Amino acid sequence: MSHKIIRRISRPDAETVKSLGSAGVATVHEAQGRTGLLRPYMRPIYPAARVAGPAVTISIAPGDNLMIHASIEVCKPGDVLVVAPTSECTDGYFGELLGVSCQAHGIAGLIIDAGVRDTAELTALNFPVWSKAVSSQGTVKNVPGDVNIPVVCAGALVHPGDVIIADADGVVVVAREQAAAVAKASEQRLAKEEKTRERLRKGELGLDFYGLRSKLTELGVEFVDEAESSVA
Repeated sequence: MSHKIIRRISRPDAETVKSLGSAGVATVHEAQGRTGLLRPYMRPIYPAARVAGPAVTISIAPGDNLMIHASIEVCKPGDVLVVAPTSECTDGYFGELLGVSCQAHGIAGLIIDAGVRDTAELTALNFPVWSKAVSSQGTVKNVPGDVNIPVVCAGALVHPGDVIIADADGVVVVAREQAAAVAKASEQRLAKEEKTRERLRKGELGLDFYGLRSKLTELGVEFVDEAESSVA
């Protein structure tokens, strides 16, 4: 079986990526019809971590990080590595030294459906990482894989150049072709939420604001002044 590293990929407009990153994972997920979320087990190694950028995808063998090293050469500043093992694995594929190398080449962050190590050092580097696990179990560099092919990472299909947005709420992927439209929808959602926030801040109830009283009635829910006694 042959393997490949694709050097050139199409990337979204930088302003679109910035807009999506500012909106955040929860808003973007809602704005694109509640699609694109990676599995909720994907957690940042430090709470303040956040990133948005084009995906450089890596299909990698279990217990072998050769292709992460190979991918760095074809990255551009602002890219986000998206690593998907071909079989389930929680080994620590990525640590401080790879983090230093990534930062030297302008790579913005890492999404990996496996384990990482040296989390204290990566946090000190301020290099944002979302992973399935933290493990000191090391890897080898013997097995070929692929860079910049479609991969499934933590349950989500990711194509090279898709936009990855990640923060404390998790990770979401936006197809490159839809990025501008989703960014616009996200901005509109944020504006709508600000108006809602003001009304709620002034004390208006969500029951009234969202028209939920009629929904309660439809569902047979009633307000009563006090509970009926169950004692005979």
